[in-house]
Amino acid sequence: MKEYYVVPNKDETGWYVKIEDVAPTNLYTGRSEAIEEAERLAKDNQPAKVLVQNEDHQVVSEKSFS
Repeated sequence: MKEYYVVPNKDETGWYVKIEDVAPTNLYTGRSEAIEEAERLAKDNQPAKVLVQNEDHQVVSEKSFS
């Protein structure tokens, strides 16, 4: 199962979508925009999971797609 992470950048001015341990490629200005993109990727690559992390890299929400 692939895991897609939504994480804030260092200064919390944007959000990244990371695919497992791969370096993030796109920076999104809003958290909801990043979550939408992560969910789209997860739906296209099922089974998958979207995990949203806070600034301390703790998972604050999780959604599975199968």
